[in-house]
Amino acid sequence: MKLAYLVNTYPRASHSFIRREVLALERGGHSIHRFAMRSDRAALVDTADLAEDSRTEHVLERGLRRLLPQAAAWMLRHPAQTLSALRLALACGARGAGGAPGTGGRLRHMIYLAEAAYIASRCAALHIPHLHAHFGTNSATVAMLSRVLGGPTYSFTVHGPEEFDAPAALSLAVKIERAAFTAAISSFGRSQLCRWVDPVHWPRLHVIPCGIEPWRFAPPGPLPDGGLRLVAIGRLAPQKGFDLAIEALALAVPHLPDLHLTLVGDGPLRATLTAATAARKLGGHVTLTGWQDEAGVRAALSASHALLVPSFAEGLPMVVMEAMASGRPVIASTIAGIPELVTRDTGWLVPAGDAQALAAAIAELAATGADRLAEMGSAARIRVFQRHDIDHSAATLAALFANPDAPP
Repeated sequence: MKLAYLVNTYPRASHSFIRREVLALERGGHSIHRFAMRSDRAALVDTADLAEDSRTEHVLERGLRRLLPQAAAWMLRHPAQTLSALRLALACGARGAGGAPGTGGRLRHMIYLAEAAYIASRCAALHIPHLHAHFGTNSATVAMLSRVLGGPTYSFTVHGPEEFDAPAALSLAVKIERAAFTAAISSFGRSQLCRWVDPVHWPRLHVIPCGIEPWRFAPPGPLPDGGLRLVAIGRLAPQKGFDLAIEALALAVPHLPDLHLTLVGDGPLRATLTAATAARKLGGHVTLTGWQDEAGVRAALSASHALLVPSFAEGLPMVVMEAMASGRPVIASTIAGIPELVTRDTGWLVPAGDAQALAAAIAELAATGADRLAEMGSAARIRVFQRHDIDHSAATLAALFANPDAPP
């Protein structure tokens, strides 16, 4: 089957799960054309992401002189559909005006309309009958408008938490109602979508987890010697709760003087986290590494006793799957889809936003013997391989592309 994928910015260091999904579909015999509005090329460090970048058609790189005439030509050939799409774009723009970042107002939706016309034209030229978008934000908006303009049918995957923060401003219900189907990456995510649409649409809401490539995870090595080593991985942004991790570390260090946290990632809070580390005199206990490629992430996990996930808002973090596949237990906030994967046999779940509880879990981890930690890591590895094999997820998705009306 020939398909197109649409993402706003692709590839990105934090979107490797999309790359894995696309490649799994191609291994299954499907032909995938990648569309993205823009590239994050300058920030890419992983060779697999750089290779994916070369395979992606970045729409805005074509320039307005080429994009607008092609979009306008499509609209002129489809006047009735263009009028319908214009009305829908204006209605969605009115909902998004003044909403959360990325929801956009009417002017922004006129840009989405032009992008949608270009995508519809390209899909027709490439004989692509179906378009799948990742995220329920502007990529799903473009996919929906493209369909109204006479383009291919569409579906999209909702990840959260962004979509759950502003469902009305994002016109999430409208997108779901018009889509062939909508995928959520966890049962929690699907439950949030159920809140915004009439139950008649629930049969077209499916749980399709993001996945890992199990063969890339060698049997885990031994736990590191010496003091407790934790690792936290992700974008340094408010929703990740890394400032809470620093607070919890300050509570734990007096009792665990050899405790160390390696923080892998980058983002707008790097300076804030560096300052907080210094203010709490934790310079010898915290290392910020910046972004790492997939090999670097696996090395950081291998050098740790456990992964720390202190998030305030999530979908279901890929890093939790990667840690479990690496045979490491997880300490994580009890939010969103995380409790669907992390259990008492594979880690510790703590109330979100509670530094005391996070510090207590770190102390409990430190008091757990190496044999028990190895048992937890082994159970984690088995569980994630059973639930998050990307080839299985891609096969489920492919079946829906072929038959969108299949029951969830």
